[in-house]
Amino acid sequence: MKAYVFPGQGAQFSGMGKDLFDSSDIAKEMFAKANEVLGFDITKIMFEGTDEELKQTKVTQPAIFLHSTILATCLGDEFKPNMVAGHSLGELSALVANNVLSFEDGLRLVSKRALAMQEACEKEPSTMAAILGLDDEVVENICNEIDGIVVPANYNCPGQLVISGSFPAVEKACEVLTEAGARRALILPVGGAFHSPLMEPAREELAAAIESTTFSNPLCPVYQNVVACAVTSPEEIQKNLISQLTAPVRWTQTMHSMITDGAEEVIEVGPGKVLQGLFKKVDRKFPTSSATID
Repeated sequence: MKAYVFPGQGAQFSGMGKDLFDSSDIAKEMFAKANEVLGFDITKIMFEGTDEELKQTKVTQPAIFLHSTILATCLGDEFKPNMVAGHSLGELSALVANNVLSFEDGLRLVSKRALAMQEACEKEPSTMAAILGLDDEVVENICNEIDGIVVPANYNCPGQLVISGSFPAVEKACEVLTEAGARRALILPVGGAFHSPLMEPAREELAAAIESTTFSNPLCPVYQNVVACAVTSPEEIQKNLISQLTAPVRWTQTMHSMITDGAEEVIEVGPGKVLQGLFKKVDRKFPTSSATID
């Protein structure tokens, strides 16, 4: 069984998607449609932009989404998933590739998501930190004991959990987690506390857009961040997507679920190899690869 997975924010690079544009008329049409939907020339930024330009919130999330969804489309008949999942933003790419959302609707939601998250970040300064080398339960318990808002946000793989919250609470949690034996407790260079209660204004704004968007039956089960198990009901997929901005990304649990449910290989669709690396942390010998077009 083939599991196709779609990366999230952080995998962007200058020149991304240019090979697709150059080799496929379908890709050219999709990039042109994206420029039209977004109202600016994202294609030019993806192909020629600086790292700084690609880091802009309104660019980063749509750029990764476009790379993933256009690549999935260009795979044509080769794209035969038995299950799909996406990490955070990647979940929207997975839903488009899996026929749950149209390309245009997915792109509109990604754009709205990026801008809503940016606004939420500006309302209250906040941050995230990577915690390495502790059991999830230890991190969860320490976060619960800290005054202020700090919560587990990304369960990336065994021994790697990202926490999220207000600056003072995250900094205090890092101190206590280091004392508890964390190999590293590293504040991340991010714009805000993603996947935490501080994203509630963004969740509310995005919820209205998600509720007014058509969700169709998927080609195959989607393993969603919020529940880390197979979902096939469009209504349930929609509900879980609304919860995603303030809930943790349960990627460790998602990987275990996919393997338990019969995944025999993982194919990453989009820029980078981050998700392949995370699967290797679960099982070093697990077959992983990047999707490519001939």
